[in-house]
Amino acid sequence: MNRTDRLYALVEELRAVAPQPRSAAWLAHRFEVSSRTIERDLSALQQSGVPIWAQNGRRGGYAIDASHTLAPLGFTVEEALAVTVGLGMLSGSPFRDAGASALRKVSAVMDERRLQRTAELARRVYLLEEIGEGEGAAPDTPAVRGEVLAAGRVLRLTYRDRAGERTVREVEPLGFVGRGGDWYLIAWCRLRNGVRAFRGDRIAEAEPTGERAPERMLSAGDLDIAYGHLRPVGRARGDGGETA
Repeated sequence: MNRTDRLYALVEELRAVAPQPRSAAWLAHRFEVSSRTIERDLSALQQSGVPIWAQNGRRGGYAIDASHTLAPLGFTVEEALAVTVGLGMLSGSPFRDAGASALRKVSAVMDERRLQRTAELARRVYLLEEIGEGEGAAPDTPAVRGEVLAAGRVLRLTYRDRAGERTVREVEPLGFVGRGGDWYLIAWCRLRNGVRAFRGDRIAEAEPTGERAPERMLSAGDLDIAYGHLRPVGRARGDGGETA
């Protein structure tokens, strides 16, 4: 995340919890930078006129003036429920953290009455997660997060096969495929010299190498799937999704 994006994200994070404060240490962990970097960023925001102030004490930190939050979103209860359920379904996916952050931001700028009604209805919606024989639940935090696509960097994966044997390989992330409760990282594998699917719960470690990955296009044909219908998330049903 570059500094401009981080400054915007800092404001949105403080808005989401206003008027409660966030400590510099908490924000540093959230944005994966040092506390000193966070303090410099917040100082720059203050100097630019953003109403942020520091609160002293054990539970202190930085807060933003609640009156300067965004105007309430004009979602209907049904629309807000759809957003809540949709983002909630990402909890076991590589987009878990981004989905949770987006949901906090949406909640922060919703009308209070509709927000409460949406929360009441959301508690009536359940997702049935099947667990196969001898298997446990999917891990809470996927090793590979959704931002690897935007980063465009080569990853060094430690991957376990079905027998539990580990290999270390460098891959170029191309996309993700969700199937049931499982998520697969689709990547060009330099070890196998081809496109491969890596199941999320078998990725033990994922370390960015810093090397920029070359541009590669991904199509359904590259995945060699013998059955099923692949529908891009960014395209509505009926808009010509690809069939494999």
